Amino acid sequence: MSSENKVIQDRLSLLRKKMAEEGIDYYMMPTSDFHNSEYSADFFKVREYFCGFDGSNGTLVVSQDAAGMWTDGRYFIQAENQMKGTSVELFRMLEPGVPTISEFLIANMKEGQTLGFDGRVISTSIGEDLEKKLAGNKVSLKYDKDLAEDVWTDRPQLPCHDMYVLSDELCGMSFAQKLSLVRDKMNEYSTTLYLLSKLDDIMWLTNLRGNDVECNPVALSYAMITMDSFDLFVQKKEITDEVRTYCQNAGIGLKDYHSLISSIQDTNLKGDVLFDKRNTNYLTFKALSGKAKEAGVSLKNEKDPTEMLKACKNDTELKNVREVYLRDSAKLTEFIYWVKENVGKTKMTEYSAAMKLDSMRAELPGFIELSFPTISAYNANAAMAHYEATEDCCEEVKPEGMLLVDSGGTYMGGTTDVTRTIVVGKISDEIKRNYTATVVGMLRLANANFLEGCSGKNVDILARQALWDMGIDYKHGTGHGIGYILNVHEGPQNIRWRFTPGQNEALLLPGMIVSDEPGVYIEGSYGIRIENILEVVSGQTNEYGHFLHFAHLTYAPIDLEAIDPQYMEPRDIKALNDYHDMVYKKVSPLISDAKILNWLREATRRI
Repeated sequence: MSSENKVIQDRLSLLRKKMAEEGIDYYMMPTSDFHNSEYSADFFKVREYFCGFDGSNGTLVVSQDAAGMWTDGRYFIQAENQMKGTSVELFRMLEPGVPTISEFLIANMKEGQTLGFDGRVISTSIGEDLEKKLAGNKVSLKYDKDLAEDVWTDRPQLPCHDMYVLSDELCGMSFAQKLSLVRDKMNEYSTTLYLLSKLDDIMWLTNLRGNDVECNPVALSYAMITMDSFDLFVQKKEITDEVRTYCQNAGIGLKDYHSLISSIQDTNLKGDVLFDKRNTNYLTFKALSGKAKEAGVSLKNEKDPTEMLKACKNDTELKNVREVYLRDSAKLTEFIYWVKENVGKTKMTEYSAAMKLDSMRAELPGFIELSFPTISAYNANAAMAHYEATEDCCEEVKPEGMLLVDSGGTYMGGTTDVTRTIVVGKISDEIKRNYTATVVGMLRLANANFLEGCSGKNVDILARQALWDMGIDYKHGTGHGIGYILNVHEGPQNIRWRFTPGQNEALLLPGMIVSDEPGVYIEGSYGIRIENILEVVSGQTNEYGHFLHFAHLTYAPIDLEAIDPQYMEPRDIKALNDYHDMVYKKVSPLISDAKILNWLREATRRI
């Protein structure tokens, strides 16, 4: 047995000792921070600490004599390898005969036993589900204990970085204007207090930003809003003089991040409370529920009004976003040229290519950070949607096949996301067919004209039809919303053909920004994805209703070396030619190198 696995076993022994002291029979550890952020900082990697598995999705359950870790099919092999010798059993989610976590607990927990977890990292929906399902076993829940506090002695610190202020001019609306809109919504719901837990919504509302979540410019925070007060709960060390002065002038009360629960308990509730169960952790929900019951008022679970207000960008935001995407597209164009010029001449790896693009983006004015870790995947690796090359584990990019690069940046003025699959050598006729169908789908969706009232579900087929005609599909959504100097993945809008229970299906509205990213993934061989970002634009109104359409924000060439016109209808050829005409017209003024400019002219030639 390796020493590392012995370390995991020793950690589990210490955890079990602590469980016994606290009267906890089973202890559950998911993958989440206090706000269900997309990326969890090292402080929150409790599950990884106690089992060794470091994938992005997994839940560990520990009892006195057993431990199980649940994860999905993306991570079966990785989890099995990383947990060898730890005594932790792998539960392969959705596989035949494998129980869910709640089924496992129902089958194994005895009457009167206690399930423990840190209620700050468990969503309200999961907490309520466990509470309901385990009631029959008379199992009690202990949700106010983070047992890792005493066991994980060298635990990293909670993320804590200086916050900063965005000007009203950059945001297009002041905090006061946004707060007025939110209070209008509170009135609509007949509520007197609104508890907001979603980080990017809080940042949007306050015109503040932070750096507590990887690639998301947000600060760990909560907001408690009444008709005459606004309290922002943040870590005291994050409050700079600039932020303190801004908050004083704006009427924002600053409270300690860790005092939320006590503040809820001390609040004099005078009416019903607005909150969004999807974005509120279980500990906060239970504190709210208890206080509401004590005060004789109701909790109103409604979608955060800030989410929709944030999704429809204002004129200033849209103007800035268009400019940012143009500069970002020009930099990506220069990168594509660099790849094609250097592959086979100097050693290039997936990782070095990603680092090159990252450094090029960092040169752009107003660059803050990457909007997500750059995905640079060569040939077969591109068939794995969640692949990430590292310096120690990456493939060399050779003059054959294709390199898929999915990347983006956050700037003072917008957040970008774009994918191009770049031909670096000889490719097969099959790849050309599938690449062409992917491009056709991307452009057909981008050129859609549709009635207001449509959601992403109505238009998704436009991106998939050319692939479905060949009996091919991609196992991910076609599009997601994108924030403004915020998270690269933003709701409520998205584009997908099927919605499972609990997923949010929102109407597409003018001012929204969505991605358009069909693809083809052939396991063990290659992957293709072409992603443009689109703005939802208002169109004509007539006797049939109000029409909407999309406008491109991304202007980067599509690789004509992989296009086979025999798989395109005349309208598709026209769409590609028209798009490339726009790419050259908009991007060429931003490129000063004559060699790159000559290459771009050829790369955007009409076919």
